[in-house]
Amino acid sequence: MSASNNPAGATSAAAAVILRLPRASDRDRVREIVEATGVFRPDETPIALEVFDTAVRAPGTDYWAVGAYVSTRMAGFAVFGPVPCTLATWDLYWIAVDPAAQGMGIGRRLMAHCEEAIVAEGGRLIVVETSSRHDYAATRAFYQRLGYEAGAAIPEYYAPGDALIVFTKYLRPSASE
Repeated sequence: MSASNNPAGATSAAAAVILRLPRASDRDRVREIVEATGVFRPDETPIALEVFDTAVRAPGTDYWAVGAYVSTRMAGFAVFGPVPCTLATWDLYWIAVDPAAQGMGIGRRLMAHCEEAIVAEGGRLIVVETSSRHDYAATRAFYQRLGYEAGAAIPEYYAPGDALIVFTKYLRPSASE
């Protein structure tokens, strides 16, 4: 498959994926990826862009970001950061992979990078919030495959019939353990 007929720019499932800090010039591609997933509501796209912009403008201040690139084209991204008023708890704010690049292990690599960076910064717990909607079933299964546990559910959180599902993963024991 050539890059010209693959929106993610991948030449094969074995194509080299590079993880690096994203740039402000990746903003339009972030929008494309968020919209292409088909699971985010239209009102969520500006929030993803706002968090991305902040992470790129001041990396490591409030948010951290990582992009996954096939050739020079962004195929996915993640934004994460420490949770204020906690002791070493971090949130995964956004992760999205272009549907054309899914199945290449990009999501797994992005999560591994986030976890490694969080541990390097002294983090001990990562929290991921997601939806209970049917179209998020693969997302929930993805987190479970990576060792995340569903720790809480808040019914009707996002919308009627759409609960918030909170996944957590301990990255290292707390000082009290």
